[in-house]
Amino acid sequence: MSASTISLAIFEAAGALIAGGDVVATIRGGIIAPSAVSSPEVFVWLMLAALLAGAIWLNIATAVGAPVSTTHSIVGGVLGAGVAAGGWGVANWDTMGSIAASWVISPVMGGIVAAAFLYFIKRRILYRQDVMAAARRVVPLLVAGMAWVFTTYLMLKGVRAVIKVGFLESFLAGGLVALLVYLAVRPRVARQSQIAAPSDKARVNIMFTIPLIFAAALLSFAHGANDVANAVGPLAGIADVLGSGAVGKSAQIPLWVMMIGALGICLGLALFGPKLIRTVGSEITELDQTRAFCIAMSATITVIIASQLGLPVSSTHIAVGGVFGVGFLREYLKSSYMRMVDEILVHHPSDDAEAIKEYLQRFDKATPREKKDMLDQLKREAKLRTSPELFSREDRKGLRKVYRGELIKRNQLQKIVAAWVITVPASALLGALFFFALRGALLP
Repeated sequence: MSASTISLAIFEAAGALIAGGDVVATIRGGIIAPSAVSSPEVFVWLMLAALLAGAIWLNIATAVGAPVSTTHSIVGGVLGAGVAAGGWGVANWDTMGSIAASWVISPVMGGIVAAAFLYFIKRRILYRQDVMAAARRVVPLLVAGMAWVFTTYLMLKGVRAVIKVGFLESFLAGGLVALLVYLAVRPRVARQSQIAAPSDKARVNIMFTIPLIFAAALLSFAHGANDVANAVGPLAGIADVLGSGAVGKSAQIPLWVMMIGALGICLGLALFGPKLIRTVGSEITELDQTRAFCIAMSATITVIIASQLGLPVSSTHIAVGGVFGVGFLREYLKSSYMRMVDEILVHHPSDDAEAIKEYLQRFDKATPREKKDMLDQLKREAKLRTSPELFSREDRKGLRKVYRGELIKRNQLQKIVAAWVITVPASALLGALFFFALRGALLP
């Protein structure tokens, strides 16, 4: 097992043990009404069937390389087994409605936040004339913001178990840590800005390498707080019934239950993680350190909000939504740039290819505002004058298709969405089948 895998496993386990309890409670008693189940024995069979259904479906999906959600699988298993045990009325459809809505909203939110982070970095750093000066100002602020979010969340979910702290105290403590991180990171970023690199963009990527490591650790912590909790929710219900002899409305989550979930997800990360990491990390759109940082921060913020609300959203969906958000933003920016180049080729007064090439070089180095001013001025000067085009309309249309195909792989989007759509029905069907099988085998 590599050092990076071990590090991620540690943060996954920490997230589950420190911050996973709220989501376990939702999985255990929010999807179905335990009081509607006929007996404690039936409730144990129900939860065991849900665990089996989720495990079987996740292994099938992983075998074919589909990044499906642990959350979806477990929720579907609990729902299917619950309906099999007590009929349609046993399900808490209001809770299921809010959970289903979060499944749609969370990847969209993840994509929007990731795209917003990347757009901010491009506008405030990469599109500036002095890229390094901008990076020295902005990168420490981004890292400090990351530290603020993480510290606030850890105070709310972890320290609260030892001492009573509210949101304001946690927020202020996060601000203090962020200030210290900013002061520590700023000189390091200044030194990194002097490192030799093929381009300013490559140098900026170097600056984001260390922050990306911390962002990945933060994402692993938040992922453990949700997905581990989701996976062991049924087991927590079983442990409660076997310990008390009755189906209660709420129960303390045993530490050993969370430990089993933490160890299980660490083992899964070591055995099956690399295949799915390749799918999400390289087969959807091209990622570098800057883009990966934006995705990790987006996923972390979204997962933290969901965990605070006790919603079992899918970390997988959020992260994949962030990848697509970054890819679609890149595609939009490339397409916009190609449209502006088209306008230059059409309106430039010179028929000299070298003059047009020189203009395009100046245009490429300009800031977004300067690009707009240059293009507006060119259009005003051109008026009704026409110029020979270096590319035909068909050629330019083909170029845009090439850019779009390279930046976002549509076949991966279709594959992933299809896997998401069938996960809940498939795991629900498996849950119902396993429940009937267990009841038939265990009834006297």
